[in-house]
Amino acid sequence: MENNFSLAIHGGAGTLLKGQMTAEKEMAYKTALQQALDAGYTILEGRGTSLDAVEAAVKVLEDSPLFNAGK
Repeated sequence: MENNFSLAIHGGAGTLLKGQMTAEKEMAYKTALQQALDAGYTILEGRGTSLDAVEAAVKVLEDSPLFNAGK
């Protein structure tokens, strides 16, 4: 079955300088972003609403100490 939807997220435009990004930090950021995408995708894949998918993805970002979403 083909999926007819897309989901895009944005982790923000914070002040982390490239020189401060370690391999471990980069992996942590990528993991958190993937978790947000997965949360939204799961809703859409289950034929949930786009609003519910966005809410699920944003909640993951809000709950992550790496991002300042919702603060």
